[in-house]
Amino acid sequence: MKIDDYELLLKLNEVGTIRGTAKLILISQPAVTQRLKFIEAHFGEMIFIRTSKRLMPTPSGEIILEHAKQVVERERELKNKLSETGKDIQGTLSIACSSLISQRFLPAILGEFTAAHPKVAIDLVTGISEDIKRDHKKYHVCIIRGEKLKETTSIRLFDDPLYMFDTEPFPDNKIKERPLISFKSDDSMHELVDNWLYHHQDQIKPLKTMTVDQIETCKQFMKQGIGMAVLPKSVSSSLMDTYPHIPLELDGEVVARYTWLSYQEGISKLPQVDEFIAALTNTTFLT
Repeated sequence: MKIDDYELLLKLNEVGTIRGTAKLILISQPAVTQRLKFIEAHFGEMIFIRTSKRLMPTPSGEIILEHAKQVVERERELKNKLSETGKDIQGTLSIACSSLISQRFLPAILGEFTAAHPKVAIDLVTGISEDIKRDHKKYHVCIIRGEKLKETTSIRLFDDPLYMFDTEPFPDNKIKERPLISFKSDDSMHELVDNWLYHHQDQIKPLKTMTVDQIETCKQFMKQGIGMAVLPKSVSSSLMDTYPHIPLELDGEVVARYTWLSYQEGISKLPQVDEFIAALTNTTFLT
């Protein structure tokens, strides 16, 4: 049994289908089926049964999956220990990153990092900051938006000012009544917007609020004149010369989303983690 076989079992259990797993790991569905048959033959046990919705572990399969998890974790720990003593920076670097940061900034940062350290294996998960915070102990470093993680070392990478955009002007002496387009984000983002709207009821009155799945969809709806949208500067600077917009401010202070780099104490002793932290802290995110 190879480490790849144990990782495949864990991925099959996580995704729940052979087809979905094959798509995710970029090999053919028949190849995944064949590897699963080999693994089951190796153990002499059926690991999964197929239901109409997903693969379900058998009782023997649950024992094998727990063993697979332990094998993969021990392999990762071994690589990390070796990377501490080796001359070249290597090992696994596990990153959990806010979706917006992963789309806007992370490709360039990781491109430079992997070019400088080709022996480091990147394990990347992206998603909403609230989900990352809940599982933060699974990762070496977390890049999150909103409030910083408690009981971790947290570095504030940059502040991302918020702006309200529309295709129609923002009048000075009457209430602007327009639909508000929102995108799925963590609660802290919605709280910032709701608080600002509460203090600007004499200027802005959303007629209704529609929520879309992605921030890019929100931008496109705004550009088509469907309604107003609150967008961070990191994804909206290219719109500022074309569309009417106002900054979100309260008591003379800019309303902004904070972006944090968080990691557990001691994890920076791993060379690959220390180098990545340096890469992030030396990056200029907004100008």
